Amino acid sequence: MDASNKKRSTAKAAMEFIKPGMTVGIGTGSTVNFLIEMLPEIRKKINRIVSSSKASTSLLEMHGFTVSNLNEVGEYDIYIDGADESNNKLQLIKGGGGALTREKILACAAHKFICIIDDTKLVETLGNFPLPIEILPMAKGIISRYILKMNGQPVWREGFITDNGNHIVDIHGLQISNPLEMEASINSIPGVVTVGIFANQAADILLVGDDNGVKEIRN
Repeated sequence: MDASNKKRSTAKAAMEFIKPGMTVGIGTGSTVNFLIEMLPEIRKKINRIVSSSKASTSLLEMHGFTVSNLNEVGEYDIYIDGADESNNKLQLIKGGGGALTREKILACAAHKFICIIDDTKLVETLGNFPLPIEILPMAKGIISRYILKMNGQPVWREGFITDNGNHIVDIHGLQISNPLEMEASINSIPGVVTVGIFANQAADILLVGDDNGVKEIRN
């Protein structure tokens, strides 16, 4: 099964968790895009919908959905999003698409966080995928120096501005053996908005698409 079919199958499986009357949070990325394309099939089940990025909001609106503001919704039922990596504890690296801050906020506000990935993203140790951090533009230099002291290689994501008006630095060369500790350490650096480690906010359910279909892993 090719990568696109794995993503499509996993997105389809996630729809089974959406029950009538739910408010649903939608993440950002290629796997989520498959989900958005399918959502009109269950439009009547969805009470309200919130989105983690301008890109997902635009796609949802193209499919006829009205996207609510999280401040109006508050805590809500279920958040569905992809990831760049997941370990067996359902701790994640996210932010390849640059929406990590809003994704982390939506995941925190949801009663249940479902992560949808293909099997190439399931790893023993996080860090092969460069770790994104969203930063305030003025702090690029000082943050880079902190990262170098952690034996990481900071690479500015050139020409990219987040939906929040900030920059992204991708950290190469980290092996994240303790995601909770690394998340807290990087978040404590002045000028970091958030880091793309989702360890405190790990997924509740991981749906993994592989050649045999979709397997479910629960935290």
